[in-house]
Amino acid sequence: MAGLPEITIAGTVVADPEMRFTNSGAGVVNFTVAANDRRFDREKGEWIDAGATFLRCSIWRQAAENVSESVTKGTRVLVTGVLRQRSFETAEGEKRHVFEVDATEVAVSLKFATATVNKATRTTGSTPAPAGGGFSDEPPF
Repeated sequence: MAGLPEITIAGTVVADPEMRFTNSGAGVVNFTVAANDRRFDREKGEWIDAGATFLRCSIWRQAAENVSESVTKGTRVLVTGVLRQRSFETAEGEKRHVFEVDATEVAVSLKFATATVNKATRTTGSTPAPAGGGFSDEPPF
């Protein structure tokens, strides 16, 4: 994926993620993250919202199932992935352009919360990795 812009966004999930499956059985989850640019105005003694950026995100396969089971509306997340622009035409014939993130990683933010991690079991069958991750203790020379 050389040349495609990588992005990491921290924000709040605005609605429960939508899980679906393709005809071949691959899972995909879609969700929208709102990143709010806030700053504290010392003179007024209050937080000022400088606007929000909303990005539609999607992630596939086992990660999609993990997100679907772990993330709900209001969860603060960190999303890393490839930023893509998509064009489409509305029912009224207007051409629109949107930016979306093809996520490679989604993590729950621990800035304002705590979490308990439960390692997910793999749903696709393959040979388990050798002990030690497939590496020996011998030097490579």
